[in-house]
Amino acid sequence: MENTKTRKPASPRLPTESPFLRITDLTKMFGAFTALHEISLEIYDGEFVCFLGPSGCGKTTLLRAIAGLDIQTSGTVEQGGKDVSALPPSERDFGIVFQSYALFPNMTVRKNIAYGLENRKTARSEIKSRVSELLELVGLPEQADKYPAQLSGGQQQRVALARALATSPGLLLLDEPLSALDAKVRAYLRHEIRALQERLGVTTIMVTHDQEEALTMADRIVVMNDGFIEQIGSPMEIYREPATSFVADFIGTMNFVPGVVESAESVKVGKIILQCDLDESLDSGEVTVAIRPEDIEVQEASRGANQGNNVVEVSVEEVEFLGSFVRADFASDSIGNVRLRADLSINLVRRLDIVEGSTISVALPRERIRVYAKNG
Repeated sequence: MENTKTRKPASPRLPTESPFLRITDLTKMFGAFTALHEISLEIYDGEFVCFLGPSGCGKTTLLRAIAGLDIQTSGTVEQGGKDVSALPPSERDFGIVFQSYALFPNMTVRKNIAYGLENRKTARSEIKSRVSELLELVGLPEQADKYPAQLSGGQQQRVALARALATSPGLLLLDEPLSALDAKVRAYLRHEIRALQERLGVTTIMVTHDQEEALTMADRIVVMNDGFIEQIGSPMEIYREPATSFVADFIGTMNFVPGVVESAESVKVGKIILQCDLDESLDSGEVTVAIRPEDIEVQEASRGANQGNNVVEVSVEEVEFLGSFVRADFASDSIGNVRLRADLSINLVRRLDIVEGSTISVALPRERIRVYAKNG
């Protein structure tokens, strides 16, 4: 069963700390197509970083450039203070796990894990000891003499992980390692991989298109789109303070409402004025106002409802029961032809008897509103 204990956030990095991996102005072109546009990024020793984005955004291309599997068109990659930009994969210090596992079907689990060590001409006794240690580490000591076809998908991925760690690499690269597994195994393994990474302290980069994986596993997330980095930050920063409307839309669920800047601290949405915090660059013109469904607050008269700013009367258009919470769609003439989606607790819905056709008041808290340039 997955451990749901909240992880401690990564310690803030000191300005004097040197990055373990430094990528500078990295561009990758395939013919006339530019897959990566001058990517610059620093990753620190022991960090778990996720490259997150939709298919085709460049995240796997960036991972392969770091590994030397696809040499960049321009720019540099430094690892441990050494420029590895032109080195072949065999001369770079990393282990890699692919989505497809890429295990040798004609070799036992033991032989698969030992493969990299044997290539390095490691002593036989040392190989035996290291393989046994890794089998224990990934919880597969009893599967050592089986072949990949005799294992489940989750077990095969553990073998692939053990093989990648066999040579004690300075950098672990994971290319969508869980996407081929079913949801239950995926949820279990992401906890196991993260716990293993923390125990070993190995600097890790994982490519994923699954936002839940990134939010639960990463110290920092690099959100990518069309070959550019949209935002880099902790899971909390990415979720709570998305820098662009793309990040806001890609991570979690978000309400988007068209508006117009009214003043330095307010926007007009439909017929109402919303108080909010605006970026200095948004001094006029059309904008997009965004708020998360869980941040919309239903007003309760018995509990001292907020009669101040950002309160709007809405009609309940649709109510959807989702087990642990209720998702409701609201409409209001005040905000125009746009529905607001809110996630409400079961107890609140029962207490206020919120049903389709109800009319209620909701607040849009100023500190939870994000405002973006119309095309930002």
